[in-house]
Formats: sequence, C-alpha cells, structure tokens
Amino acid sequence: MSERTTVRLPTELLSRAKRKAAAQGRTLTSLIEDGLRLVVADTGKHWPDRVTPRISKARGGPTPGVGLGDLASFQEMGDQAYGRRTGRIK
Repeated sequence: MSERTTVRLPTELLSRAKRKAAAQGRTLTSLIEDGLRLVVADTGKHWPDRVTPRISKARGGPTPGVGLGDLASFQEMGDQAYGRRTGRIK
C-alpha cells in the first residue's frame, strides 16, 4: 500500500531530480523510492559514490575553491564522478 507524504527539498535538488527522472523515462516518485531504498537498506556498506571535499593539510579546512555551503559544487563533483564511473566522461 502506498502512502502520500510531503517532503521539503532544496529547489535545485528537486529540479535535478525531475530532470533525471524525465531523462530516464520514469516518475519522480519512482526515482525517490529507489533512492530511499538504497539509503535504508541494511547492507553494512559505506557509500563509495558519496563525494566529500578534499581537506587541505596546510589549512585544516576544505581545499581552496571548495565552499562547504555550496551544494551545487558538491552535486557537480558527484555528477562528474558518476560520469567517469559510467564511462560518459573520461
């Protein structure tokens, strides 16, 4: 049985999710459902696809040019990592 709920998402994240769902010819609901299934699955594995910023050993913070408050830059890094894994970006 399915249930309706309201979820608040950042505007940019929702826009990207809608574009990805459309590109894959599926609904936003199915994309979100698959993503949640991956997150809540108790596999004991870490998330190798998760992009984390490089830390500067000299400064002890993020590498220059990486802003921790800039969600778009993290998403771009994740998109590039995905492209390299799938062979779409070399």
